[in-house]
Amino acid sequence: MLTFLTLLNREIRAFFLSPVAWVVLFFFLLLTGFNFYAGVAALNRGPSEVTVVEAFFNTVFFWFGFILVLPLITMRLFSEEYKMGTIEPLMTAPVRDSQVVLAKYLAAVFFFIVLWLPSLLYFVIFQQITRVEAGGAAGPYIGAYAMLLLMGMFYLAIGCLASAMTRNQIIAAVMSFSIIALLFFMGLLSFFILSVTPALRELTAYFSAIEHMSEASRGFFDTRPLVFYLSLTAFTLFLTFHVFQSRRWWS
Repeated sequence: MLTFLTLLNREIRAFFLSPVAWVVLFFFLLLTGFNFYAGVAALNRGPSEVTVVEAFFNTVFFWFGFILVLPLITMRLFSEEYKMGTIEPLMTAPVRDSQVVLAKYLAAVFFFIVLWLPSLLYFVIFQQITRVEAGGAAGPYIGAYAMLLLMGMFYLAIGCLASAMTRNQIIAAVMSFSIIALLFFMGLLSFFILSVTPALRELTAYFSAIEHMSEASRGFFDTRPLVFYLSLTAFTLFLTFHVFQSRRWWS
């Protein structure tokens, strides 16, 4: 356990010692701040049954920032180590490959959480100024942020897998972005195909991140997305472990 915590501390420190991470954090906060402002401005145009929480988590700006930031977080995790040659001492150290993969992944998850934590202040400030409950109840907050974490965990695992497959950070970012975008747009098929059967609509809804977040931000939480994201996260990390382990034979 001590070895794993040391590795995890190493990876977290690597994130916050990188200037790229601070640039990403700065521009991400600008984007989410603008998204919140745009959502509130849209609700001010007239009566609406949509809450501020729903407006924040179901916009183009939200999905753009969410999808774009994930490859930026994960692209350097393994690729930079391959390129700099620091992976060889790490792989010959008395640590397990599974510990290395898990430490890098959890560090990425930790940074992802740090990125989104300031967004909680938007709702606090809104309620302090307007004296209006942004979500109507605790359910929308819990549902939206729980779904955000579940989706982030899965897509970050995809980014880890892409980074483990190449020594070029740009290629890793493009690969992970392409896979994440493909999965995201698979859930939109029912919106683009006019003649959709109920079975196909149900299938696309099962894959649809928009549907999952829409339901969660209203306070409705289904166990199917929970099983879906956790199982795919575990499977993707399993693939990442084997790709990383195979580097012993490539080196």
